[in-house]
Amino acid sequence: MVIDHDFFMRLALQEAWRYQGLTYPNPAVGCCVIGKNNELLACNAHKKAGAPHAEVEALKEAYFALTRDAAVLPLNDAHAIHAYLLAHHNGVFFDVSIYTTLEPCSHVGKTPSCASLIGALGIKKIYVGSNDTNEIAANGNLFLTQSGAEVVQGVLQKECDALLAPFVAWNQKKRFVFFKWAQRLDGSVEGGVISSKTSRENVHAMRAQCDLLIIGGNTVRSDRPTLDARLVGGKAPDVLIFSRRIDFDRTIPLFEVKGRKVFIENTLAKISEYNNVMIEGGAKMFEATKEIVDYYLCYLAPNMGGTQSFSEQKENFEILNLQKDAQDIIMWMKRK
Repeated sequence: MVIDHDFFMRLALQEAWRYQGLTYPNPAVGCCVIGKNNELLACNAHKKAGAPHAEVEALKEAYFALTRDAAVLPLNDAHAIHAYLLAHHNGVFFDVSIYTTLEPCSHVGKTPSCASLIGALGIKKIYVGSNDTNEIAANGNLFLTQSGAEVVQGVLQKECDALLAPFVAWNQKKRFVFFKWAQRLDGSVEGGVISSKTSRENVHAMRAQCDLLIIGGNTVRSDRPTLDARLVGGKAPDVLIFSRRIDFDRTIPLFEVKGRKVFIENTLAKISEYNNVMIEGGAKMFEATKEIVDYYLCYLAPNMGGTQSFSEQKENFEILNLQKDAQDIIMWMKRK
């Protein structure tokens, strides 16, 4: 039987992109576990820093699919899941294979080593997208090969590298910048709430993981925003108001959020002090920040009703991933 390795890796990629922007300072990673008859047993992802890695989440899900042992399901701590699987697997993983967008980690940090768990469970076929560029966690492929497993590297590597890019940026140039906006089908970007509640919660969750949020001065004056993470109970990022003028009404809610710094500057030099930077804005901010933005994130809502748009901007984008939430289409992109 011919196995479509790309198909299973694409499933892992799609799951991982759901959590892009939420795992800082860890990478977004997806993993699928496939049974002996090439059936999909599990597909899961790393959801936030400190939580179990994608391989562990997928192996937990696959273990339940194979054994119906529900005792594993309430376990959310990586160490607890590792211990339970090692004690109870009874060889159920010997005929399964794994597809993971990133080389399994070899080190023990906040969570145990994924490579050592995979090896101990007796899994003999591992398909990997990107190699780990983090020297501390690297060499999982080597560990598994030396343990007798077959490791196939470079499955959809270009796509997996695109998923991994924010993590590489944090580790190498110490900064990742993404530009987020919401728009309607008519291209309008103003005039009240645009995206769904689910999308807005997703944005707030990303804000909670950002070091710095950049916003334009005109937007602050007209919208009087808070720019916090209240919808998910998260920490509000520091804010840089990019403006030539400094005359702002200090009763605007964003100035009143405790524990945050608010800068008003006419340059973007402040980003050099931060690692994970989010920009929110419209056409003027889009144009002003082109040279510093790595990725673009658009929430496309199925409605119309505004007037202002990006109509004067001329850019071509490569769509890195497209998702659909309860209502909106969510696109991660980069400029061509």
